[in-house]
Amino acid sequence: MPATIDDVRTFIGQLPDAAAVAQVQEAAAQRLRAIDKAAFARIQSGCRARITPALRSKLLRGKTGTVQERNRTDTRAGFLLDEESTRQLRADPRNSHYCVPENVRRFRLPGSGVPLSCLELTDS
Repeated sequence: MPATIDDVRTFIGQLPDAAAVAQVQEAAAQRLRAIDKAAFARIQSGCRARITPALRSKLLRGKTGTVQERNRTDTRAGFLLDEESTRQLRADPRNSHYCVPENVRRFRLPGSGVPLSCLELTDS
């Protein structure tokens, strides 16, 4: 029978020192990375996606485009907005953060990329 969460909490509560707790913390972090990797395996370069409401930047929520390369840790990906989303971002009066030149049809979001957890694949 697998351990319950109460069993795990009891086990952690009985650990002798901070070093032992840190080892449990590292094991949990590794497991979370594995879960995330499996959950976002389908989000690859070239896929069409939509930025979800989970993203902090309200300006980018709902924007669509193409997933670019992933970062080294496989937690974020570059994102190239499609033409309509580029136009919307350029015209948004709240936008003081992204400088989208008039001659750019598809705008690549600057920075370290969009968290994979904030992308959902689209059919189109």
